[in-house]
Amino acid sequence: MSTLKVTNLQKLDGSTFPVGKVGQVVSTTKTDSFSSTSTSFTDVTGLSVSITPTSTSSKILVLVNTNASSINATYSGVMRLVRDSTAIGIGTNSSATYIGFNALRRNSGSDESKSVNYNFLDSPSSTSSLTYKVQIDVQGDTFYVNRTQTNNEFSGASTITAMEVLA
Repeated sequence: MSTLKVTNLQKLDGSTFPVGKVGQVVSTTKTDSFSSTSTSFTDVTGLSVSITPTSTSSKILVLVNTNASSINATYSGVMRLVRDSTAIGIGTNSSATYIGFNALRRNSGSDESKSVNYNFLDSPSSTSSLTYKVQIDVQGDTFYVNRTQTNNEFSGASTITAMEVLA
C-alpha cells in the first residue's frame, strides 16, 4: 500500500482546494413507532441528537431520514427541524411554518408510508451543547413515524445525524 503526502494541492489555475474537516459525528436511530394527533408542533420522541461544537466558527450538518404516514386522505402532517427551541431552515415566507420537510398527504384509498429526508447546514455560532430534534404537527387526524397506519406494521427506522464541520 502506498502513501501520498503533500503539503498543498493546487488546481491548474493556482488556487488551492478547500480543506474542510469533520470534527465529530453523533447519530440517533429511532426503531420504535410514534404517533400524534396534536395540532401544534410536538417532539418526535427518540428522534433527537445533542452535539457540542468545538468552535464558534464550526457549522453543524444535520441529516434526517424518517418514515412517516398519515391516516386520512384529506389531512396532512408536517415536520420541521429544531435546534434547542428554535425552528431552523425557515424560508422567508412568514406563512410557511412547515420548514424543512414536505407535507405528507395520504392518497385516498391507500395506506401510504413515505421516506422523508432532510439535510440542513446550520451555523449556530456556539460552543454550548445543542440539541437537534424533529417535530411534527398534525393537520387533521393521526400522524405516524415508523409505522403504517392501517396494519400497525413497522415501516423502518428513522435517523438523525449531526456532524461538526470545522472551519
